Amino acid sequence: MNIRLLTTKQAASYLSVSASFLEKDRWRGARIPFVKIASRSIRYRQQDLDDYVENQTMLSTSEYSA
Repeated sequence: MNIRLLTTKQAASYLSVSASFLEKDRWRGARIPFVKIASRSIRYRQQDLDDYVENQTMLSTSEYSA
């Protein structure tokens, strides 16, 4: 099994969002899964990011729920 772990900055770049967006997501309850390696070391699995994007696919803006 080859698991690719990304830093917050790398994950933000991968998703085309800011690192601040991911930090706020963690503070608010983490819709995007992350791995806590140590007390100050956060990583994101690339497969989790891919799964998150796949689950965000909508066909209409009326499907959006905040």
